[in-house]
Amino acid sequence: MEFSSRLGKLAPYPFVEISRIIAEKRAAGADVVTFGIGDPDIPTPQPIVDRLLAASQDPPNHRYPETDGLPEMRRAIAEWYRNRFAVSLDADKEVLPLIGAKEGIGHVAFCFLDPGDLALVPDPAYPVYGVGTMFAGAESYIMPLLEGNGWLPDLSAIPDDVAMKAKVMWLNYPNNPTSAVASAEDLATYVAYCREHDIALLHDAAYSEVGYDGYKATSVLQVEGAMDVGIEFHSLSKSYNMTGWRMGMAVGNADMIRALFQIKANLDSGVPQAIQEMSMEALTGPQDCIEDNRVIYQWRRDRVVEALRSMGLDVAIPQASLYIWASVPEGFTSADFAARLLEDIDIVVTPGSSYGQYGEGYIRLSLTTPDERVETGCQRLENWTIPAPREG
Repeated sequence: MEFSSRLGKLAPYPFVEISRIIAEKRAAGADVVTFGIGDPDIPTPQPIVDRLLAASQDPPNHRYPETDGLPEMRRAIAEWYRNRFAVSLDADKEVLPLIGAKEGIGHVAFCFLDPGDLALVPDPAYPVYGVGTMFAGAESYIMPLLEGNGWLPDLSAIPDDVAMKAKVMWLNYPNNPTSAVASAEDLATYVAYCREHDIALLHDAAYSEVGYDGYKATSVLQVEGAMDVGIEFHSLSKSYNMTGWRMGMAVGNADMIRALFQIKANLDSGVPQAIQEMSMEALTGPQDCIEDNRVIYQWRRDRVVEALRSMGLDVAIPQASLYIWASVPEGFTSADFAARLLEDIDIVVTPGSSYGQYGEGYIRLSLTTPDERVETGCQRLENWTIPAPREG
């Protein structure tokens, strides 16, 4: 049996491999503390779950949903955007529910890219931007995210011929994996560039509601002119602890939303209606859980930064997101250092190289681990003597 050539281009998805390693270690009796996958450990708020339980008893919710979602779901998304960002959206033309943001991020490449086209893809980055590009038969032109540039793409480094050929640009702020943030001025620069070069701007804003020390993320749609060229992907996963329920949305330019709807209509049947009902409860009900989460994550952030700095690692205190991005000691690759942490003290982190070539030299630690496990992990880190790098 012969499989498609695209399968041979796929690297193992890093979080699948991390889950396998954790299971293997635990089966051997190890007490593993994982800072690996960004999957909130905090339960979905009970009123949201209660709405799901009630909705599951409603017979119309037992049938196929529509790809474009319930009208009241789209209106709830539009209302949330108006309340949070003062962005006005047409719920019927500029809003599309998704089966989690990842689904839309993976599908959207088929709306804009044909074989031979170019996508401007940041590195390091969430792997799905590049994978979706490859599935569409297009090529990724890498925009390096460097510490010296605040982990922002340097548009002046993009050659003119690449800018003329590029069809899409991916951005993600607050950023995964670096935790960097972009100001409204930064986002305006990217909007202007995409308008000048007729590039579709695709912004992944999944971490906008996880901010610290008073930081509030900006939606790219708040930038003048963004609606001409852009759509934004968002998710209820991190804001409302709903990763398992798979609910996200794409909002923005009506033509771009319609194109994504056309792709989805041929590939899926939309978000289950009971999930949509619980999502409406999340978006329109009390928003206390967002602040409650922030308090929890900020304690974890501060504790992990303290532990890493005590080891001598270079790490900035993030203003947003669920991640700590830290340099590895001299002489180690990111994969080598992650392997030693797992081997020596049963700590799981993600090598920066999992997010691209420019992630080399860093590790990412997720804050989605219960407080007591965070404390256990931090004590192990503080008591560990970093070994000399292995030769060869």
